[in-house]
Amino acid sequence: MLLGLPLLGVSLAGRPVGRYLSSPPGAVHVRHAPFSWVVFFVYGVFILAVLIPLMVQGAKGFKKREAIRRRAHPFPWWGWVGLTTGMVAWFMAWTRFDWFSPYQAHTFTPLWLSFVIVVNGLSYRRKGRCIMLDRPVFFLLLFPASGLFWWFFEYLNHFVGNWSYAPAPASGWSYFWSATVPFSTVLPAVLSTREWLSEAAWIREGFKDTVRIDLLWPRIWAWAAVTAAGLGLLGIGVWPDYLFSLLWVSPLLILSGLQVLSGEQNVLSGIAGGDWRLVISSSAAGLFCGWFWEMWNYWSLARWTYHIPFVHRFKVFEMPILGYAGYLPFGLECAAVGMLLGQLFRKGLAQRGDQGRNPFVG
Repeated sequence: MLLGLPLLGVSLAGRPVGRYLSSPPGAVHVRHAPFSWVVFFVYGVFILAVLIPLMVQGAKGFKKREAIRRRAHPFPWWGWVGLTTGMVAWFMAWTRFDWFSPYQAHTFTPLWLSFVIVVNGLSYRRKGRCIMLDRPVFFLLLFPASGLFWWFFEYLNHFVGNWSYAPAPASGWSYFWSATVPFSTVLPAVLSTREWLSEAAWIREGFKDTVRIDLLWPRIWAWAAVTAAGLGLLGIGVWPDYLFSLLWVSPLLILSGLQVLSGEQNVLSGIAGGDWRLVISSSAAGLFCGWFWEMWNYWSLARWTYHIPFVHRFKVFEMPILGYAGYLPFGLECAAVGMLLGQLFRKGLAQRGDQGRNPFVG
């Protein structure tokens, strides 16, 4: 479904399938629609209708926070190392020294590895533990999984053409490996940030017991979600300008729906009991990382630009302001993949006879 339906869509639209399989990442095959105030307004109202109640609920949680206690855990030494290397990588990414020119396009990876270390340090400072130290095997597994994860979105971008890279990449194995290394930092960054934010007062107190959405006949709803999401993936190959936002929603619905059908927990399971903390912390982590992705991209040598139909206006860095809403479901997708990897890892340990809670998985 994830790979084949978009190809079926472009085939139904009468466009050549081959160019969606052979062109380099970021190649744009779509002539995008111009800016539309009507579409901008509709999208904007929908986004605000979702965000404003969540912001109000978060504010209530912040007001209910416990009195601030003296922190038992100082910021770790390795967190300071990450902060130092991150500042150096940031400086080098935004400068143009001749002697550094062979390496200028490769600053993304050390910058984001430093970010991951710093965020784990913030988690450790807040609660005395972090994913990097508590679950090292699972943490390391996230890097290769992240490379594959983001290549999937590069594949979907062929059908909607929402972003492109400068300088334009050449196809081939050398580019594949040079791109996979920075792609591998996406899941560790988002999931480490999610762990840090999950203990923030506005999330911990504001969303642990709120609106309950407990649907009758969950399997029927799961089948409906998988079907609708599948049609959405098919549709982005036919009407990319109108359905481009489904690139961020459909994979989440398919994965969550299949987890429900297989009897597994999914990233949305908690809301049946009114516990929205995983949903909110994951979405907030996606948006938090998105801000840094866009900011650090802005003055970097190897960078990306956007081509968003109907709403491409009022940019913050390179991203049109409404485009930041896409980071909310993206954070949920990162959490869903992390949960799926954890489930698979635990099953593998169980089959080998390892019982009980394993510190490498959590």
